[in-house]
Amino acid sequence: LRAARLGEVVATVAAAIADDPPAALGNDPVIRTGFAPDLDELRQKAREAKSYIAGLERTERERTGIKGLKVGFNKVFGYYLEISNANREAIPADYIRKQTLVGAERYITPELKEYETLVSGAEERIAAMEGAIYREVVGRIAGSAPHVLRAADALAHLDVFAGLATVAVERRYVRPTLGDEPDPVICIEGGRHPTVEASLSVASEGFVPNDTNLDTAERQVVIITGPNMAGKSTYLRQVALIVLLAQIGAFVPADRAEIGLVDRIFTRIGAQDDLAAGQSTFMVEMLEMAAILHSATRRSLIVLDEIGRGTSTYDGLSIARAVTEYIHNTPRLGCRTLFATHYHELTALADILPRVQNERMDVLEEGDRVVFLRRVVPGGADRSYGIHVAGLAGMPRAVVRRAGEILADLEGGGERAPRRTGGRRAPAPAAPQFQLSLFGVPDPTIEELRALDVESLSPLEAITKLYELKQKALGGASGREQSTLR
Repeated sequence: LRAARLGEVVATVAAAIADDPPAALGNDPVIRTGFAPDLDELRQKAREAKSYIAGLERTERERTGIKGLKVGFNKVFGYYLEISNANREAIPADYIRKQTLVGAERYITPELKEYETLVSGAEERIAAMEGAIYREVVGRIAGSAPHVLRAADALAHLDVFAGLATVAVERRYVRPTLGDEPDPVICIEGGRHPTVEASLSVASEGFVPNDTNLDTAERQVVIITGPNMAGKSTYLRQVALIVLLAQIGAFVPADRAEIGLVDRIFTRIGAQDDLAAGQSTFMVEMLEMAAILHSATRRSLIVLDEIGRGTSTYDGLSIARAVTEYIHNTPRLGCRTLFATHYHELTALADILPRVQNERMDVLEEGDRVVFLRRVVPGGADRSYGIHVAGLAGMPRAVVRRAGEILADLEGGGERAPRRTGGRRAPAPAAPQFQLSLFGVPDPTIEELRALDVESLSPLEAITKLYELKQKALGGASGREQSTLR
């Protein structure tokens, strides 16, 4: 019975609705030709009327011999025939004057007005008739709505399953093993990010797979450090996506995957704000983190991509460490957690908390060249290579070089490193002032050297300018010596 009802619905739609109907009534035809004879007849008359008006100008020029005759339209008079005053003697007797212009006259004919009425009225009548027929068709189908909805639901499921199966075959996905053990694990070998891998395949580049090992007994919290642009965020997201795919019954992008059941996946990723509600980026971050800590359970998966970056270094580091300790130590939590951070100080927690492990994104350094290998390896990183990434982004070389100098000074505890004195940052000591003048009179060569923009000079220009400055310096010294002798 259900199949019969669905067959009737399919037959009705196939007979009544056009193959490519518009999104709304009133545009292109919705009702198929041949379904409603009255509608077909009205459409035919409208087409004939439009065809007559479209060819009227050519026809009337041939009949009257007036080459300048034009057919026009306006909202006041409708369609008209316009003839210049120079051709007034050739105007046929059946033309009826409608409007006088400075250099021409406008006319109508009874036949023209008849076709105009047919065209203008036909569109409204066609729209009304088509709407009525469409509602009648919808009414017929509505009686079989439960059967249609069940069929649509089944087709939707088939579409999803077929899509997942196709992707699994084409991209070498594997069937994961799901477990419900007391100490749930996430063990992924050769895991890959499904969408990033697909985009890299299009670009003829290879995706670097990575392993993941999490459990609630020994490797509960994994702190991931490493450079910007090295792949930390991609790695976090791919683990969350693999877990999600596994739990909806799909194959996953990996060589092997064992997934302990997860009740919810909590993420603290990205930067956003809600200024209209008075919530800054950092406030939104803290609200999200608070919701995670209040809602997560032992079976949850927490994925954190930076915590505490929207405030001062010491505040942010303190919050990040406190969050990590809370997730590790609170009995209600103790859940599997991936935490990517630039706070390298957090790697020390692996020596204090038994279920915290360190991993980092591998980097190859060749002189000044840095290669991101996209591999997750054991251990903690001690650099973020942010200045290197700034250079890749196109920062001026002077800014990149100066940032490197400041970083070296800060990391080395140099004189310009920030110090705390009475709650305030100690002022940087003044740079040594060199006396580059003789008897208090500025040397023009030195002043020119100070004003020189070295970064904008080509090698040839730099050598030329150096030669000029040397000659000026030698000439100035000779003049001063002669002045002293005198």
